[in-house]
Amino acid sequence: MGSTSTISLYSNPKSSLRSHPFPNTTASFYHSHNAPRPNTVPFNGRKRCFRFRRLVVAVASGAEGGPRRSTTGRRVYRQSQSESALTSAPVKQIASFVVPAVVFVAGTFVLWKLVEKILMPKPQRPSSGENKPPAEAAEGIKWSVAPGTNLLSGFTAKLFRESKQTLNEFAKELRSFRSVDMSGRNFGDEGLFFLAESLGYNQTAEEVSFAANGITAAGIKAFDGVLQSNIALHTLNLSGNPIGDEGVKDSMHADRVVPFFECLCDILVNNSGIQKLQLNSIDLGDEGTKAIAELLKQNSSLRHLELNNNMIEYSGFTGLAEALLENNTLRSLHLNGNYGGALGANALAKGLEGNKSLRELHLHGNSIGDEGVRALMSGLSSHKGKIAVLDLGNNSISAKGAFHVAEYIKNSKSVLWLNLYMNDIGDEV
Repeated sequence: MGSTSTISLYSNPKSSLRSHPFPNTTASFYHSHNAPRPNTVPFNGRKRCFRFRRLVVAVASGAEGGPRRSTTGRRVYRQSQSESALTSAPVKQIASFVVPAVVFVAGTFVLWKLVEKILMPKPQRPSSGENKPPAEAAEGIKWSVAPGTNLLSGFTAKLFRESKQTLNEFAKELRSFRSVDMSGRNFGDEGLFFLAESLGYNQTAEEVSFAANGITAAGIKAFDGVLQSNIALHTLNLSGNPIGDEGVKDSMHADRVVPFFECLCDILVNNSGIQKLQLNSIDLGDEGTKAIAELLKQNSSLRHLELNNNMIEYSGFTGLAEALLENNTLRSLHLNGNYGGALGANALAKGLEGNKSLRELHLHGNSIGDEGVRALMSGLSSHKGKIAVLDLGNNSISAKGAFHVAEYIKNSKSVLWLNLYMNDIGDEV
């Protein structure tokens, strides 16, 4: 009596069994052994997508009743195992590429974290002796600084204190001495505003020099209200400061720009104390010179005016000549190192004809030439005053121009000092 048994073998869903027609093999087995065929489902070769397949292995009994193994079933089982191995081969190939890539990425990440930990500085923890920030600061409280709080660094604050102490010493000098020289201290406009206040409240200093201190046109406003009340100051030196003809804003009219010298002249016009004003080497041009000329027309206390080494040309000389016709208090006029030329000397000569007060005239280095000297000597001959000091050095004067000077000297009884050096006048003159 024969018996049959079935063994369920799982295979990959993607496997193809067309090369091994299991139903045909099984049918031939039953046909050769005359065994009854079990109820099996015929194989459908067209159906590819299935969860699993069932392989049938039949075992028949021998003549003696013992089981007899089917060689055909063993061959079918081996074929199914070989197909399973072929199916897993692509998976192993993919894993051979994916696994090293994952290992590489993980190693790179670990290495980067290690380098970051070594290179990045560790935050410093406050020691037990240091003051720790309050808990409120950690909670997000916003801090603010009140206006006027000193946030300067230690070094800057030290310099600020030293500068303030130095200015206090300067102010003490202004209150203690009659003649104070503060030239080259480089205190600027801010320092001048601080020191000018000392001039307004004391009547001690008579001569003050603020030369070469970096004072600009804006700093001149510091004298507003100070020089009007101070009548003790007689000499004010502002030479060597980069003032120029630059304008400053009018405090009464914000949209109006007042030229520097117009501002200064407004301050000095009613001052009765300043007698000597030194404005040498301040980049003064014709516009500023015209403003000073207007001051000379109204001021009756100024005796000595220095405008050396500036940029005054013909127009500025003309303005000063017009002022000399109206001014009867100026004694000394210094115009050395400017650009008057022959035309400037000619214009100045006309002003000298109607002036009675001028005693000193300094025109060194103006390149007035022979024609300028001739016109100037003609004006001085008609001068109603008495010129005692005349400086005509370095003016490109030749022997022809020097003869005009000689004629003036013959007729003048007031000249005490004459300078003609650095001119090509020759031995004959």
